[in-house]
Amino acid sequence: MADEATSGPLLELDRITQVFSTRRGEVRAVDDVTLRLGVGEVMCLVGQSGSGKSTTAKIASGLLRPSEGVVRFEGEDILGQRRPDKSRFKRFRRAVQYVHQDPYASLNPIQDVYSTLSAPLRRHGLVKNRSQARERVAELLAQVGLTPPETFMPKFPHQMSGGQRQRVAVARALTLEPRLIIADEATSMLDVSIRIGLLGMLTKLRTELGVGFMFITHDLAMAKYFGAEGDIAVMHEGKIVEYGPTLRVIGDPQDAYTQALLEAVPEADPDLARRKRAARTAAKAANADGAPASGAPAA
Repeated sequence: MADEATSGPLLELDRITQVFSTRRGEVRAVDDVTLRLGVGEVMCLVGQSGSGKSTTAKIASGLLRPSEGVVRFEGEDILGQRRPDKSRFKRFRRAVQYVHQDPYASLNPIQDVYSTLSAPLRRHGLVKNRSQARERVAELLAQVGLTPPETFMPKFPHQMSGGQRQRVAVARALTLEPRLIIADEATSMLDVSIRIGLLGMLTKLRTELGVGFMFITHDLAMAKYFGAEGDIAVMHEGKIVEYGPTLRVIGDPQDAYTQALLEAVPEADPDLARRKRAARTAAKAANADGAPASGAPAA
């Protein structure tokens, strides 16, 4: 797995469980999940709908308090107390930002781009006047590839494409200079070509700003593209079934569920697809004697 900073992980989920009560009884949406993410690292959390990945993301961002387990940021438990320390929790919420799946629903339809981006800057005292606010908003828009910035500042969400709206959502996440961005299926509602452009922009931000990413997706191809240098955790029915360096897990999946996800990824070349299936079948046969299962790190 990616090396952790010498001071320890930036964000740690330690044996997190989330139970929801329904008319049919209790549902374990997240079941004993442990994850660690270092400074500037990228982690992909992968699984089908209902696997628990989005619930895990909301817990990691502080939007949801877990039923059991500990969320640590820079080594400090930020959700464990009934009344968390306000200043500590405020620092955490500023340092960890969330990008939602639907950019139209997550943006205020009656607020233009300038107002959307300048509001958090003013609220947190990061700008002193309107001139500074416009300058910073212009920088943010340029960072996410919306240029010239002056063209986009007066626009409302309905006046932009889905890809442009999602870039505004990313710019809003950047306003508070976060250390970690949690992107929850942030590309799933976009066309493939637009997805690639957005992922390229996120990769550039990670390189230039040193911000870390927790990337939530159901698509192993997207996970491989964006998270090749980091780790991947595969979730199924609330549990992590496979966890490790992204390229190793995707290149040689040990769990049957991971293998099924990989086989569901479309392959443009039919001959290559057949060769890959044959190679995986041969690998399964070679491991039939019982290779050790891959899983989450020990608590």
